Amino acid sequence: MNNIDMRSDTVTWPTPEMRHAMAAAEVGDDVYGEDPTVNRLQEAAAQRLGKEAALFVPSGAMGNLIALMTHCQRGDEAILGDLSHPYIYETGGMSALGGIQPRTLRNQPDGTLDLEDIRLAVREDDVHFPISRLIALENTHNRCNGVPLKAEYIAAVGELARQHGLLLHIDGARIFNATAALGVPASELVAPADSVTFCLSKGLCAPVGSVLCGSADFIRRARRIRKQLGGGMRQAGVLAAAGLIALDVMTERLGEDHARAARLAAGLAEISQLIVHPQHTNIIRFELAPDAKVDGQDMLAALAAEGIRIGYGGYWGFRIVTHYWIDDAAVDKTLAALGRIFAK
Repeated sequence: MNNIDMRSDTVTWPTPEMRHAMAAAEVGDDVYGEDPTVNRLQEAAAQRLGKEAALFVPSGAMGNLIALMTHCQRGDEAILGDLSHPYIYETGGMSALGGIQPRTLRNQPDGTLDLEDIRLAVREDDVHFPISRLIALENTHNRCNGVPLKAEYIAAVGELARQHGLLLHIDGARIFNATAALGVPASELVAPADSVTFCLSKGLCAPVGSVLCGSADFIRRARRIRKQLGGGMRQAGVLAAAGLIALDVMTERLGEDHARAARLAAGLAEISQLIVHPQHTNIIRFELAPDAKVDGQDMLAALAAEGIRIGYGGYWGFRIVTHYWIDDAAVDKTLAALGRIFAK
């Protein structure tokens, strides 16, 4: 990359291998189910996640929305975290387009929802109440410092959902980061879930797309919702070709991103004017200490002057996300730049 861009792992470019595969991709009309490269990606994704079927979609936000709209009727209620991506960052789509009411619970620091909180949130069968239909989890959890949710916890939520006749959806945008951090196959992490999405266009470097996985019947119904939302793509094999490399190759190297994030977090922690949050995967969050002598905007400007970009979310603080295009030299340059900025 021309600059060191760590605002997110969404800024990744496709790898040279992906660009070659895209140029040579065999294509067809995916709305008719006739794109062979898309079909291969969907089959590979379903197998990797341990589900019956899968659907290639343009984005993770659309994948989550399709899942919620397939599982829920208008007026139903979905239980999810108050820091979850569908609740904060997906423009209210579940309500505006799906007519689904969010029932938000406090996300714990480890990204989980307290099991007793979930139990208490399930509605009684009463004509006055919406119907509790779904629980949604996020793994890894973006707002909770990229923490991975463990298989044991997800299994407990899955059991609770079954006890109450609820469905379970996992926003697994970075599920393979969870796999790399925990050493547990993605299929095991999502085994209790009725549906799961994962992104190809974040740390896996594909230029576009996410995949929604679930039962064959669920995906059959989800395909209609995708079309309804305008997500039916035609010769999408040019994109799916990159997705196949993302799934086969890029999922196996995410530990490198985690190791570089750990180096960055350790270096940031040595700067007394910064408060660094726990680092778990490829996401580092930090904020300025009360006695910091440098203003946040001045810090961002000074970094930008050296060709370094990081994320800033107002009261959410600052975010650094490592990915394929951030190497050891980029880590060294970033830490050196921050050292100079806060030494003034």
